[in-house]
Parts: sequence; structure tokens; C-alpha cells
Amino acid sequence: MERKTAHDFDQELLILFDAYVHGAIDRRAFLDQAARYAVGGVTAAMLLDQLSPKFAEAQVVRTDDLRIGAEYLEYDSPKGYGKMRGYFVRPAAAAGKLPGILVIHENRGLNPHIEDIARRLALDNFVAFAPDALFPLGGYPGNEDKARELFPKLDQAKTREDFIAGAGFLKARPECTGKVGAVGFCYGGGMVNYLATRLSDLAAGVPFYGSAPNLEDVAKIRSPLMIQSAEVDERINASWPAFEQALKAANVTYERFLYPGTQHGFNNDTTPRYDAAAAKLAWERTIAFFNKYVR
Repeated sequence: MERKTAHDFDQELLILFDAYVHGAIDRRAFLDQAARYAVGGVTAAMLLDQLSPKFAEAQVVRTDDLRIGAEYLEYDSPKGYGKMRGYFVRPAAAAGKLPGILVIHENRGLNPHIEDIARRLALDNFVAFAPDALFPLGGYPGNEDKARELFPKLDQAKTREDFIAGAGFLKARPECTGKVGAVGFCYGGGMVNYLATRLSDLAAGVPFYGSAPNLEDVAKIRSPLMIQSAEVDERINASWPAFEQALKAANVTYERFLYPGTQHGFNNDTTPRYDAAAAKLAWERTIAFFNKYVR
């Protein structure tokens, strides 16, 4: 069966799904409102299923790929939740130390898609570490709806410290050169922007469709940034003009790419919002950026 793309769905339905994914409406409200787009024997529940992630079908690098070594590691986060866990991946044939990339998930914790992103980075000859913000609440629950319900229960002040500690943990790993960049998606993109305001030694940051940091903190950014934006993403793009003004005022090295016709989440190949051409180009740019600034 051919996988559906964003073009197979009404734009208003995609906007509605985005509101559901980000907690603006609950599942019941989504199904109620999606019913008007359910035609020809398709139910609102079927639409939700079609829009929801298909992890197995989209996997790029298998968990047992012999080219990588992967493990779950715990680390200390004294200013955050105390004890944290993340997914650490390195190239199996690595000779010597490699630059590190912190991988930051969306608002559902460390799901199989983000683990796959970490494995892809290892194949591009980085050591990657993807913390699970939900670890203090039992970890990613294996179900996107449950993960979405858990996420608002996190104390974000502690969670931010958990990611700062995660960057420090990766930097200190014996496999790492001590140079660390960060990439994140959606919630994780916003977290990359935040980390750039907090970590003077962050070598580079690539936020995918992430919210802007507090504008008064932009002057603290020392990291070059590559900002990846979807064209059809009003919620995130609304904050860009002021963010860009602050970046320019602070003389931050940055570039921004806006991918025509794409939806928020276009890099996530587990859902129909995925745009193959834009995702390929964005990822090539991301790797080149990390090779320039982190290697």
C-alpha cells in the first residue's frame, strides 16, 4: 500500500492535527472536528491513524546494523531530575575520538524515530546521544498518545537542566573529541535554541522548526545556528522576525532555510507530513554544517 503524503490531506485537517500533536486540543476534540473531513467510508479515527507515526516502515538504520554500536546510558543531572537516561550511538569502526551531536526529541520523548536519527548521525561519523526527557516519568511509554499525555507533567525547568547535563555528559565521553553540536525537532528545536543561550561551548546548533528562545537571551549565543523552517508553520514562523532581529543585533552567525510547501514536521519520515525532497536537502545541509563547525 502506497504511503500517504501531506498532499493527500486537506490543509485544514493538517493544521488540526498539528494542534492535537502539540496539546492545543485533545484526542476527542480532534476526532470531533476531523469528522467533517471523513468522507467515502473513511472515519475520523482512520484519519488519525493515517496521520500518526509508522515507525517500523520508516526506519532508515536498523537497530542491529553492524556498522554502529548503540546502548542506553544513564547520566547524572543534579540540577534537573537527578538521574537521566539516553541512547548513545557510535560508528562501530571508529578510529579515535569523534565529534558529538546531542539529539533532542519532539514533545513525545525518545521514540523510535529519534533513535533512528541518532543512528543516522553515527553513520555520518559522529557519536550521537539522545536523552529521553520522559525518563523520570518512566521513559517513553511505547505509545505516542500516552507520551503526549505524560510530557506536560514534566517540570520544564528541570528538563532544561537535564539536556544541559546531557550535553556535558556527551562532551566528557571518552569516544568524543569534546566538541558537541545539537540538533532537535519541534520541541527539540526550541531546546536547541535554548541551549545555545546557555552553553557558550556549544559548537553548532540546528533547530528544525523550533520555537525562539527568550529574545533577551539571544545576545548570549556564541554558537553558529542553522535554522530549518517549514513554510506552512504559522505557529513557529510567527516568532521568526523578532528572533532574526535579535540574532543580527547580537552578531550571531546564522543561516535560515525555509522549505517551500512543507508542513511542520517535514523531516519526520514516520508521518504523512514528511517531505522527502525537503528532508533530504535539510539533512545534507545539517551534516555539512556539523562537519564545518563541530568536526
